[in-house]
Amino acid sequence: MNLYPINAGNFKLDGGAMFGVVPKSLWQKTNPADTNNMIDIAARCLLIENGNKLILIDTGMGNKQSDKFFGYYHLWGSDSIDSSLKKYGFHPNDITDVFLTHLHFDHSGGAIQWNKNRTGYEPVFKNAHFWSNKDHWLWATKPNKREKASFLTENLLPMEASGQLKFTSLSNSNILKNSKLGFDIFFADGHTDKQMIPLIQYKGKTIAFMADLLPTVGHLPLPYIMGYDTRPLLSLNEKETFLNLAAKNNYYLFLEHDASHEIITVKQTERGVRLDNIYKAEDIFN
Repeated sequence: MNLYPINAGNFKLDGGAMFGVVPKSLWQKTNPADTNNMIDIAARCLLIENGNKLILIDTGMGNKQSDKFFGYYHLWGSDSIDSSLKKYGFHPNDITDVFLTHLHFDHSGGAIQWNKNRTGYEPVFKNAHFWSNKDHWLWATKPNKREKASFLTENLLPMEASGQLKFTSLSNSNILKNSKLGFDIFFADGHTDKQMIPLIQYKGKTIAFMADLLPTVGHLPLPYIMGYDTRPLLSLNEKETFLNLAAKNNYYLFLEHDASHEIITVKQTERGVRLDNIYKAEDIFN
């Protein structure tokens, strides 16, 4: 098995929205804001090469939205999925599976693009299955008013229309064992219903792709919950459960949204679970 970090692009989000009720005087110590209160955010995806499978976890927001749409998110940097795949010798047509932790536009938008005539949409990854789960798919395609702006029809329905959409099993416990994709899944419902956190066994290590369960290092303290989360108290409990597991079992936490930190480990302290070590992906994956 080989693992590769895939940067789908960088953007900015309002720091207050990213940290909910936590005062700026606290969160800006780890996530400094610009003059517009915006903080740097990454869309760091993960590529798993395992035998004849090439699995991409999340896709970023893509490039098909309008300039007005992207204007809200202040894109920065030159990274894209195409350029990141090319860096490691891959092409979008090589991808066999796209695993979507959840279907918010900044995680799923890069899976779908305009067709050549811009008359409709088509999959970016023409030979891949797109993996979600039935509960989250229903949640996303019939969204509540709070999340409706994050679940974009043009990102979702073309997956179904293509015939490439697949669903993982669900689990009665937090963790689904023996996934068909070759990794376990931790389910979390606080950010959005049935978000899926992959747990990948790699060279004796457990690599956890954190998605929005832990967006950045700055979100390690339990009360530091995003304003975007639909059930913040549930997020707090799920984060506590997961971080205790991570500290106990020395998980390596792959951070999707932290623009400065790629992988971290955590440890138990008198103040709860806190940062232990920081790694570059190349240090762990090579």
